[in-house]
Amino acid sequence: MSTRAAAWFAWSVCAVCAALIAFALLLDFITENYFPFLPGERPAPGFAVLTGVLSLAFPTVGALIASRLPTNPIGWFFCGIGLLHNVQRFTIAYADYTLLENSVLPWGEYVAWFSTWVGFANPTLSAFLILLFPDGRLPSPRWRTVAWVAICGAALTALGVAFMPGTLFIHVYVENPFGVVGVIGSGLTTYDFFGASKSLGLTLLLLSNLAALLSLILRLHHARGNERQQIKWFMFAVVPFAVGLSIIILDLIVANFTTDFRLGTVHLLPSWEVFRAFLYVFVFALLLVPIFTYIAILKYRLYDIDMVINRTLVYGLLTVTLVALHVGGIVLLQRVFVLLTGQQSTLAVVASTLLIAALFTPLRRRIQGFIDRRFYRRKYDARKTLEAFSTKLKNETDLEALNNDLLGVVRETMQPAHVSL
Repeated sequence: MSTRAAAWFAWSVCAVCAALIAFALLLDFITENYFPFLPGERPAPGFAVLTGVLSLAFPTVGALIASRLPTNPIGWFFCGIGLLHNVQRFTIAYADYTLLENSVLPWGEYVAWFSTWVGFANPTLSAFLILLFPDGRLPSPRWRTVAWVAICGAALTALGVAFMPGTLFIHVYVENPFGVVGVIGSGLTTYDFFGASKSLGLTLLLLSNLAALLSLILRLHHARGNERQQIKWFMFAVVPFAVGLSIIILDLIVANFTTDFRLGTVHLLPSWEVFRAFLYVFVFALLLVPIFTYIAILKYRLYDIDMVINRTLVYGLLTVTLVALHVGGIVLLQRVFVLLTGQQSTLAVVASTLLIAALFTPLRRRIQGFIDRRFYRRKYDARKTLEAFSTKLKNETDLEALNNDLLGVVRETMQPAHVSL
């Protein structure tokens, strides 16, 4: 495919995705009784719009990459993920509108059935995306096993969801029109068979995505130059996405296994409120993946990612530490006030807040020093060397000694192939 044809095809996919998500949002907002995950629950309009933006970020970045680098499959994987996601969003909204608002429209149950299992192709594409980044090739031939595990996992999951008797996974008010009820062999029911297929498929999808993330870490270890910087950008977004996806898949495995085998439904995430809050965080992490990938692939504003990672580690740890100290301080001081006066006091909150304000700067410096020593040892040592040289420079009067000290500092901090003065 020529570059021009690739660009036309990629942007056509992006336009189709924009049309699908526009119709899906329209149908969502005109459907009164909407059941996205649980009966009676309806997502907030802001969340619906956010997920709409997310769904367009993938095909847009995919089209930008594919139109400039048509031989790199990364752009096409982004287009595929965006297209599948938007197809599923549209079919979910169409099925809800048809079944709940306007029964004149045809194929409502069949569209709902299609939307239930087609979404499991996206974890497969995400595993391939991580495996092939950034050059579109596997790290080595032995990683083909991970690719086949992802394909088998998606196929088994889709098989179990598509033909499992009972209500549909997403449209909980619809009976599966293609549910197979019967007995296979000696006492094995189709309910048990398709339940095992779902659990095994989800487990394979989970393992394939974790293995793909491991391959990316190993690729970073061996990469050099621009490729190393690209992988850093990609990992900065992919790691939280992969962790979030793994938690969601693990929650589905536990819930499906305990439900399908009549053990009483158990969820890894304790409540719907926790799941919804986690979903918001996961959506934000997912939104970062196409943005950081575009920066990495096209080397657009590819500056020192180490600084971004460094600041994230420092202020992330600082935030967690300050919140823990603030809450712990309030609890401890309230206990002291209760023991002394017999009642709680707002002074505990004020004192705890003042303590946090006083500890902010020294804590930040200590955490920054710890991060520099633990993860950025070379730069930390270079800074210490320069500080020591600056101190010596104030008192050194021998020009020859100063010359040797300066050359030594340059060799130690910059590590050039040759240096002279």
